[in-house]
Amino acid sequence: MLNTISHGSATDQPPLLIVHGLYGSARNWGVIAKRLSDTRQVIAVDQRNHGFSPWTATHSYPELAADLAEVIQAHGGQMDVLGHSMGGKAAMTLALQHPELVRRLLVADIAPVAYSHSQIQFITAMRTVDLATLERRSDAEAQLSAAGVDPALQSFFTQSLDIPNKRWRLNLDTLEAEMPKVLSFPDAVSGQWSGPALFLSGANSDYVQPEHRPRIKSLFPNAKFAKIPGAGHWLHAEKPREFEAAARMFLTAS
Repeated sequence: MLNTISHGSATDQPPLLIVHGLYGSARNWGVIAKRLSDTRQVIAVDQRNHGFSPWTATHSYPELAADLAEVIQAHGGQMDVLGHSMGGKAAMTLALQHPELVRRLLVADIAPVAYSHSQIQFITAMRTVDLATLERRSDAEAQLSAAGVDPALQSFFTQSLDIPNKRWRLNLDTLEAEMPKVLSFPDAVSGQWSGPALFLSGANSDYVQPEHRPRIKSLFPNAKFAKIPGAGHWLHAEKPREFEAAARMFLTAS
């Protein structure tokens, strides 16, 4: 089963499952998870091929959704689910394929469509890091900087470094091989999930476009849309307080 980090205790509110994006981990969501755990249990996962979860040879959304379903079933059988980017696609697939497991769905800055941009350049950059010589995260950040990686992403990526063991906690080989699946959304996932859904985007991001809304509404007919001003794709990191407030308002709505 996936590695999880739990915050807070069980209450009369359903637990919240947080699903990180590509190259992320449960640790990336620690501050927001802790804040949201004041009224409910919050469980953040490491998705397969990330963090402390198992490495596999494949990385498709039906598989990621099945991983999430296993976690939910082990914690009582239904949760609210929040997913960002790749995690948002995994959460959408979960709701469509295992509808009984999801009470409310919050999708952060992603749509159920195929994207044409690539994320391979970051794998290439991470492979330039000389793991054998690393003593501290700042050493890796300097090498990522030399490879052209933005400072904010340097810090984000190095959270997945296992410096004592001189390795990445990311299965770069599988993620590279399966990148076409990560960027797509599976055609085999069909039907509708009619529960409450919020598609929360960064106002400065181009990941969720107006032309995506018909596709979203066809799969999630009760979807609502909101934007966080001044935020890009990493909206939860750029505007954490505003993200927390929007998430809390949606998750506690009657």
